[in-house]
Amino acid sequence: MSTKTVATQLVPQLRDLIANGSFAPNTKLKLQELGQAFGVSLSSVREALLVLSSQGFVVGEDQRGFRVVETSAANLAEVTALRTQFEPYALRIAIERQDRAWEEKLVGIFYRLSRIEKEDGYVPFLDEWERAHREFHLCMIGGCQMPLLLQFCSNLHDMSDRYRRIYLSHDMPPQRDVAAEHAAIIDAILKRDADTACELLRTHSERTGTAALERLRALT
Repeated sequence: MSTKTVATQLVPQLRDLIANGSFAPNTKLKLQELGQAFGVSLSSVREALLVLSSQGFVVGEDQRGFRVVETSAANLAEVTALRTQFEPYALRIAIERQDRAWEEKLVGIFYRLSRIEKEDGYVPFLDEWERAHREFHLCMIGGCQMPLLLQFCSNLHDMSDRYRRIYLSHDMPPQRDVAAEHAAIIDAILKRDADTACELLRTHSERTGTAALERLRALT
């Protein structure tokens, strides 16, 4: 298997460890230790970290390797502001395209996400829920079929999720019904009510960003 292929497979694994806080902010990432842990070559690790650097999750240091990007209130506020602008824009285009295949795929993912929530109760941070939740959000905007916009939105979503998972893993506001928020967005999409769907998505992302920002500020 080529170095590039191995690195491509390694990227989401490392990104998830950064997003869930297993690799804490500002942690030095040692290539040899990562290579041994994942059973891959140093060149594969380096290539994966270069990809994560371009996505904003790690930072390269001259002659000193890589380090996990710090978290900050300013960065989270910027990420949230950009998400609430670009994701609704992508969703509006997706709805206007009226692509039935996209709608059917989205409903299928929503059903899977809802089943997890109904079976396990309130389950953010459970691995299966995290995977379905990410797939749901990216599929929602994926219907716009604009590769550059989707790449940007995907990076913003993952950055936002990092803050959510680090700072809200024990303090998600109990008054929020995230499952109901998802259901309301889907309902508006299927009715092709772009104005309502986009406003609901904007509010949904803003609530998460605001809650994480409040928690971050309380801890610093």
